Parts: sequence; structure tokens; C-alpha cells
Amino acid sequence: MVKIAPSVLNADFTCLQNQVNQAVAGGADWIHLDVMDGDFVPNLTFGPMMVQTLRRITDLPLDVHLMMYRVDEFIPQFVEAGANTLTVHVEACPHLWRTLETIRKLGASPGVTLNPATPVTILEPILELVDLVLVMSVEPGFGGQSFIKSSLKRINWLAEQKEKYSYDYDIEVDGGIDKNTAPIVCNAGAGVLVIGTAIFKSDDISQAIGEIRAGIR
Repeated sequence: MVKIAPSVLNADFTCLQNQVNQAVAGGADWIHLDVMDGDFVPNLTFGPMMVQTLRRITDLPLDVHLMMYRVDEFIPQFVEAGANTLTVHVEACPHLWRTLETIRKLGASPGVTLNPATPVTILEPILELVDLVLVMSVEPGFGGQSFIKSSLKRINWLAEQKEKYSYDYDIEVDGGIDKNTAPIVCNAGAGVLVIGTAIFKSDDISQAIGEIRAGIR
């Protein structure tokens, strides 16, 4: 079954616990956190303390996307805070193999991602190491952007590699996902949908998740 991972970047932080509880009640599978350092991407969000806060709110897996440089320095802090999956950018990790192995050795699931203009084939040498490959279907840094249609080719390629070599990674997609684009990316091979605006900016969080779920079954 396709997993839905609401992104708290778009939540109302004045009632975060309530909104996360609504997402859980609506059938969310994971909770997604976008960590931005204001350097690798032109925005600044939150760090390990937010992971720690969410860990107290929910038992769902915490899926942490690290849009940052100096990632190796912070991996232990995010794992200790309660992150289940840590996804790093190929563009920000000069020693990617070592970084992914460190994540696994510390007890979290390693994930990898790349910006929309970076050739997806650059991931080929490390696909055997990861539990998750995140396809960015918008430019990282801000929520509410429109889906980049060429992302479908990248999802297709990852699905082909997974089948050809019997890899065990999930294909996750983040950016512009709503009830209209969700079926399209799932048909292309996506297994995890990161959704922010379409869930947390809706009038009814639980209902929004239910509507998306109904369209991808």
C-alpha cells in the first residue's frame, strides 16, 4: 500500500499537536520533516528539537529530509532525537557512501535525494545502500510549488532499477502532490507521498488524507 507522509512544514505550529493528531486519525503513515539550513536551500526551518517534539506527539515513523550542508555533524543528533529515516542530498555530501553507512550504523534508515536538475543516474552507485530514494518534484526550499512533470521520468527510472536489480528501497515523491497528482506519481512507481499544502492547508486534515487515499487505491 502507498504510504502518505504529511509534511509539517505546512502545519500551523500554534496547534501542531492537534494537527498531527488529525493527520494520524486520517490515516497518515509517516510524518515528514523538512530540515533547511538557509545555506544549501534559501530557507531556514527547524532542527533536532522539532524531531524530539514530534516524537513525543506521535509513534508514527518520522521521515526527516536534511536539506543542509555539514550533514555528518548533525546525523547523531537527529537519530538521538527520534528520526526513523534520514534523507540526505547527493549535492551536499562529498562522501555520500560514508554518510549513508553512518546513518544505518546509528540505527536509522538511510535515504538519498537530489535536486530536480541533477541527473538521477548519479544515484546508481549507491542505490544498493539505501532504504529510501526521494524524488524532488519541486525545487527544494519552499512549500506550495507546482509539480514538475519531468519528475515522472525519474520515478520510472528508479522503479526500473529497483525491479531489475531487486533493490529494496521505497520511492518517495515530494512537491506539488495533491489528489490530482497523487495517482499519476503512484502509477509511475512511487510508494511514499510527501504532502504538505494539500493536507495541512485544507479545511479538514483527516478528510483531505482520506480523499487522496481514495484516489490511489
